[in-house]
Parts: sequence; C-alpha cells; structure tokens
Amino acid sequence: MLKHIPAILSPEILKVLMEMGHGDELVLADGNFPSASHANILARADGLSIPVLLEAILKFFPLDTYSNEAVTLMKVSPGDDDRPKIWKTYEEILEQSGAENKRIKLEERFSFYEHSKNSYAVIATGEESLYANIILKKGVVR
Repeated sequence: MLKHIPAILSPEILKVLMEMGHGDELVLADGNFPSASHANILARADGLSIPVLLEAILKFFPLDTYSNEAVTLMKVSPGDDDRPKIWKTYEEILEQSGAENKRIKLEERFSFYEHSKNSYAVIATGEESLYANIILKKGVVR
C-alpha cells in the first residue's frame, strides 16, 4: 500500500504506466473491445469504468504535447448515435486534469483497431458504454 495512489490503480497498471516512455500509447478498452487479441501487454481492470480509471491515471500520466492530438477515440459507425454521452465525460475529465494537450482525434473503427495493436498496452475494463475506447499518448514528465 502506498500513500496518495488511488486504490483502483493495481500494481499491474502502475507497472505499465511506469514502463511507458514519451510517445508510447495506452488503450483504455471497454468491455466489448477485443483486448486480448489487440494487446502487446494486457492489464485487466474488470469491474472498473473507464472514466474512473481515466481520472486516476491522468493524475500521474502526462499527455503528449508534441503531437496534434494526444487522445484518440473510435469514430461512431454510420447508423449509431452521433455522439456518445461518455465523450462529454472524457472532455470534462481532460479539462479537470490540467493537461496541456486536450485535443481529441476521431479514428474510424478498423483504423482504431490497427492503431491499438501498436500501443504499448491495453487495459481491459468493465466499461459498458458503446464507443468508450480511448487511446492516450504519453508525454514528457516535467
């Protein structure tokens, strides 16, 4: 047990965050995402929602300021709701985090899948919201 570390950040997740370097990417995957088949490193956060995990991670995880967008979301497929409610929650968490680069890129579903295969790690959550997957690009600790 450590002081000031949110209890929801398991030793496995903390290890992943500590191993990542500038430019490495982290996928926070919802319950529908094919996490195991798209992960170089897979960490489990079953039962946790992505917003709760995102808020905890952003306390320690600087977002990249050298790229246009440090955050990537999966673009909504034609015929589905235009803007998932969870995206507003993400925007609020990003704003509250104090991150310098809060710009978000939308990526087509299959491009997002390919992108995630090149990420450093995938954290599989129990998030039930659709289009809740999010990729974070790590920046420099200042």
